[in-house]
Amino acid sequence: MGERLEIEEAVSLILSEINKIKDTEKVPLIEAFGRVIGHDIAAPFSVPSFPKAAMDGYAVRADEIEKADKSNPVTLTVIGEQLAGEELKKRTLTNVLDDAGKEDNSKDKAGKAGTDKTLGTAEKAVGTAVRIMTGARVPEGYDAVVRQEDTDYGEDEVKVYSSVKPYTNYCRVGEDIQKGDTAVKAGSLLGRIEAGILASLGIAEVEVVRKLKVDIISTGTELKKPGEPLGEYDIYNSIAYTLSAALRSPCFEVHSFTCGDLREDIAAELSRSLHERHADIIITTGGVSVGRKDMLPGVLNEIGAKRIFDHVNIKPGTPTIGSVLEGVPILGLSGNPYAAIVNFDIYFPQIAERLTGCDAFRIQSGTAVFEGSYDKVSFVRRMLRARVQDGSARLESGVHSSSVLSNLTKCNAYIDIPAGAGLSAGDSVKVIYMPEWGLL
Repeated sequence: MGERLEIEEAVSLILSEINKIKDTEKVPLIEAFGRVIGHDIAAPFSVPSFPKAAMDGYAVRADEIEKADKSNPVTLTVIGEQLAGEELKKRTLTNVLDDAGKEDNSKDKAGKAGTDKTLGTAEKAVGTAVRIMTGARVPEGYDAVVRQEDTDYGEDEVKVYSSVKPYTNYCRVGEDIQKGDTAVKAGSLLGRIEAGILASLGIAEVEVVRKLKVDIISTGTELKKPGEPLGEYDIYNSIAYTLSAALRSPCFEVHSFTCGDLREDIAAELSRSLHERHADIIITTGGVSVGRKDMLPGVLNEIGAKRIFDHVNIKPGTPTIGSVLEGVPILGLSGNPYAAIVNFDIYFPQIAERLTGCDAFRIQSGTAVFEGSYDKVSFVRRMLRARVQDGSARLESGVHSSSVLSNLTKCNAYIDIPAGAGLSAGDSVKVIYMPEWGLL
């Protein structure tokens, strides 16, 4: 038995033996959700690439309506309509002069265009507006959009009842992303927002880190798969399913195997994981302690694995073993379900982060105020299953044994209790949140 380490020391030691995966592959964007981005992705153009309206209304010059209000509306000539994805539809104004007596008003209606019956392009028009819809390109010469609710919805001319500042309801070029900027960083986990950003840039294929290959090897002659008949002394292998479910993320490729308690069988399965399936990380369950059937420590020695740690200051899961063989980490977990889960949640995310370079796997922790009481004092650091909500942490009812899974359905965190400490109501406690990336 080696020296008992703190969790942080054990993690640091095993991470120092692991190298980041460098292999990447290109996949269609629609299939890249949940994968780790392999390289920085630069924006090939600005988004938006043209100025566009943020809502339905009228494109205007802000300085021309700065005094507009309900009692003193500003009237502008509507010279056209701009819909999203279409060219400006310019209007030809006829009958601007109904008679000579309205000549002066024509200057107001047509602005400085005078008595011309056909206005030029929007770029040249003054005292005018363009009916515009959300997402449409704002024509050159206009610097704001007044919402349609602040007008009389006019077609030939529009009365504007409210002033706006320049660039109101106006999306500038590059407001979202500037050309050449890093749109998505290497190591990012591609989620819905990242997918939307890349789609907005027209990127159809994404270079991602190849899938992390994870092998789960459950040891124990008594273990059966669900659906198989149970013998008098058999149990169903719940741990393999629990861990496999936790790894149902698109960036993992998971394989699960069961073998008996014979040294040669365990050694053979480990060899297949390394040399046939080329696993990036191997997780074993069971056989890590000092019982007559706890073969893993001896097998690891026989196959030449480098032992990084074998006893850690944590309960449950003190006998957890960390080893490396041919650069591949082997994480030996307890055969008790809760002990396996809590240690998996502590070690695996940090190993996955090192292998992929993705900080989405980073453990999230914080503090909370403890509700209730916990009188049991442990000589080692203890992880208690708990529910954390609205800044408070409480223990769920039921048995808190390492072999019990059922009350974990109500938990979302662990309370990290220092060695020799108990808990009382109102205590500030450190909490480690259960990972959520497995829910992708």
